[in-house]
Amino acid sequence: MTTAKHQDFLTGLIRLHILHHAAEGEFFGNWMLEELREHGYKIGPGTLYPMLHGLERKGYLKSRTEGVGRRARRHSQATRLGHAALKVAKAKVRELYKELVGE
Repeated sequence: MTTAKHQDFLTGLIRLHILHHAAEGEFFGNWMLEELREHGYKIGPGTLYPMLHGLERKGYLKSRTEGVGRRARRHSQATRLGHAALKVAKAKVRELYKELVGE
């Protein structure tokens, strides 16, 4: 089975992956696309950028634009709320992982 058939479950993992890197420091969208692809997520800009904007609207990310015109890059990073959400999510992932692997 392909991962596309399980997109509902993977979308949450993608958001968590984004938040993880946003908490580590700034990133820009194209870098995140490549990062996610390296981990096997088949995601395009038409999916990623609305996801980033949604996370920003909800207060988990903040962004700044560097450059102008076609050279402009929007850099994102986690807010205080994003860091707090990541902390909660990590605890839940650890708990689920223990159940999944039987530890």
